[in-house]
Amino acid sequence: MTSGATILQHTEAQDGVLVVHKEAGWTSHDVVAKVRALLKESKVGHAGTLDPSATGVLPILVGRATRIAEYLVDWDKEYRAQLRLGEATDTQDATGQLVASTDPSGVTEGDLRRVLTGFRGVQRQLPPMYSAVKVGGQRLYKAARAGKTIDRAERSIVIHALELVSFSGRDATLRVVCSKGTYVRTLCADIGHALGVGGHLLTLERRRVGPLMIEQALTIDQVASYLKADTLSSQFLSLDELLFEFPTVVVNEEQAQRVLHGAAVSPVRDGQPVASRGEGIVRLKDEAGRLLAIGTHDRTGLGAIKVRKVLSLSSH
Repeated sequence: MTSGATILQHTEAQDGVLVVHKEAGWTSHDVVAKVRALLKESKVGHAGTLDPSATGVLPILVGRATRIAEYLVDWDKEYRAQLRLGEATDTQDATGQLVASTDPSGVTEGDLRRVLTGFRGVQRQLPPMYSAVKVGGQRLYKAARAGKTIDRAERSIVIHALELVSFSGRDATLRVVCSKGTYVRTLCADIGHALGVGGHLLTLERRRVGPLMIEQALTIDQVASYLKADTLSSQFLSLDELLFEFPTVVVNEEQAQRVLHGAAVSPVRDGQPVASRGEGIVRLKDEAGRLLAIGTHDRTGLGAIKVRKVLSLSSH
């Protein structure tokens, strides 16, 4: 995450990203549907699904922002999780059925801290049966609801930070910073298993997705209030802001027209070709600073940049 990124400037309404605070009991799709209904905008999506029982940051993509979802999903995430020891459930969280119960009173804070050290860094995690992961074309949760267990491969994840915030009796509050694809409820179940008493995720709040903080998040009621006051535009984050991690390449007026038609360009500076620098993703902008497209350097190293996705409204 780049601490120097400016992330709170605004763009025009109904085109950008809203940071929404998802309430418990709603699916991520429910939030999308509510925003779509409020804005009367068909192009609405989200980046980073939250389980219905979880709360917190849910980035809602509106208009052209739905086209950049793939560039946002790699962001790391931060959670506040409550782990209940001594009770294992079939879903690994509080929504499931109790499958095992053990007295956790013998677990000390020192025991818990020692076990947590083993879960930091690169880890192998088995996706839970109650998840949307597809195996053989079937969603795991559908098989689980039918009473089936499907063989599935472990995935590599990274736990960047795992801290004990508080510990009282059988409940522990954890701060978790992790890579995409991490199941915090599986992490909690695995910690309980490592302690020998089992456990499950009791509550979960997502406090950050990349640079998007919970302090920025709006409830659906707040979104409606801003919309009624005609000030919702101030709450949108622009595509340019959200793609801040990618370097900028400026093209001239003639090249800008090529970019808007999806054609590759070879930027020049002071009449000389600009050398290609690696194979990374770049933001293509015109001389006025307007974001035109996302591109990638040509592997030939000749300075050409291929357009991956045109973003400017001028292309419509």
